[in-house]
Amino acid sequence: MQLTGTTQDRVASMRSDLARLRVAITHYWFTSYGGGERVVEALAEIFPQADFFALVAADDHDLPALRGRRLTTSFVGRIPGAARWHRHLLPLYPFALEQFDFSNYDLVISSESGPAKGIITSPRTCHICYCHSPMRYIWDMYHESRKSMNPLTRLIFSAAAHYMRLWDFSAASRVDHFVANSNYIAARLRKCYRRESTVIYPPADVSSGYISSSIDDYYLVVSRFVPYKRVDLAIAACNRLKRRLRIVGTGPEYKSLRRMAGPSVEFLGKLDERSLRDNYAHCRALLFPGEEDFGLVPVEAQSHGRPVIAYGHGGALESVIDKTSSDYDASESTGILFESSTPESLCEAISRFERVEKQFKPEFIRNSVERFSSEQFKAEFAAFVLDKMEQVPQSGIKTSLARA
Repeated sequence: MQLTGTTQDRVASMRSDLARLRVAITHYWFTSYGGGERVVEALAEIFPQADFFALVAADDHDLPALRGRRLTTSFVGRIPGAARWHRHLLPLYPFALEQFDFSNYDLVISSESGPAKGIITSPRTCHICYCHSPMRYIWDMYHESRKSMNPLTRLIFSAAAHYMRLWDFSAASRVDHFVANSNYIAARLRKCYRRESTVIYPPADVSSGYISSSIDDYYLVVSRFVPYKRVDLAIAACNRLKRRLRIVGTGPEYKSLRRMAGPSVEFLGKLDERSLRDNYAHCRALLFPGEEDFGLVPVEAQSHGRPVIAYGHGGALESVIDKTSSDYDASESTGILFESSTPESLCEAISRFERVEKQFKPEFIRNSVERFSSEQFKAEFAAFVLDKMEQVPQSGIKTSLARA
């Protein structure tokens, strides 16, 4: 959905209608800060009157959008250690979600990646699910998840995952309208739930990006250290090519990644926002070796005018433009895509990038990601809500927005 100026004006004029709605926003868990939490922040700005619900919230969670707001957590959050071990409490989630009472709300928005959409709403309530992904570990990454488990854990997980898939498919029918964070996720929603959706890209802070006058001699990875992010590919490729690599992030795979890293690889840990942006602005290119649902990191790198070398599957196809494969002209490209999830394929992509590196245009790259701004997300999502609430007779929303 691309909004015209006229439509944005109409959305602004309908703020009073949005403000009259009784709104609840339910998120899977508040235990860290990532793309899902960034979406919640944007939703909180659209709906300052909203109440919040979550399965679990860490004691030290510090989401500015939730300060002074009502946050209700489930009984799962009262289990000792739940904030750390919440993923192991999978069988409890359906029962926990169904205990939340949304009968007094006009609009409920579920933010879904872990389970969040399996709530129960009244016939008078409009339930919109913003889906970052169907639960990866019980759907497309099920077999990969099982491989890393010991035999007893694998047996328990397999039984729980079978039950959860049945519940998850059923829970999808409780949603009135799905919004997907990318075309890639829209296709997965059709595959897993047989449901259609509207694509609204998640909000990225592209306005804070800047173009540096000097570029340093290093490649950059920004990631959590979990298997599907494939940080190991970036390390293996840079080891082989003897290229400098800076890695920003933390996670359970840190020790194994550290062991395989050569002398040209540097781990920076978790950085503050300013240091992270400086690393974006001065890198030769961002390496993005995993298959992501959408991926805000490539957008953030491009907001600094830096190219992205990305695995050519998943959400990266919707933010990275690669026109170099046919004519080796990078002037209208924002990065390089590689096809195989192997060190050899990434090495070839890095070499191809270095042959055309001087042709990339930072201003072109930066301008290409303006469509992913927070302002664009908020305008599109507000318009979507107004459209769908118009279809609920009891909502009192009267607008011709859907016919514009």
